[in-house]
Amino acid sequence: MWRISKALYLLFAAVIFCHPLSVGQQAESGGSRKVLNRVMPVYPELARRTNVTGTVKLDATIAPDGRVTATEVVGGNPILIQAAVDAVRKWKFETSAQQTKERIELKFNPR
Repeated sequence: MWRISKALYLLFAAVIFCHPLSVGQQAESGGSRKVLNRVMPVYPELARRTNVTGTVKLDATIAPDGRVTATEVVGGNPILIQAAVDAVRKWKFETSAQQTKERIELKFNPR
């Protein structure tokens, strides 16, 4: 019974949060600092099996040396969020005189 409930929840979440997107995974940083090293997220196996697509939006806090020090989820499919956070934590931005916050969107599509 628990497996059926869990499967229905995941299906419901996928329907609510999925958007038709272009092929592959894309990452965009809409902020002022240039990304020097971008790590693409690993597409979660559960998302692949259930054909889940979607966009995860994050606010990343960037230290003056370019490291990502914190992330805050703004929105996205719960199945995809952890993969997005894990990838963005590995990004490296150009240096700056002060800490900044950048809005990042990661688009997931298994095809």
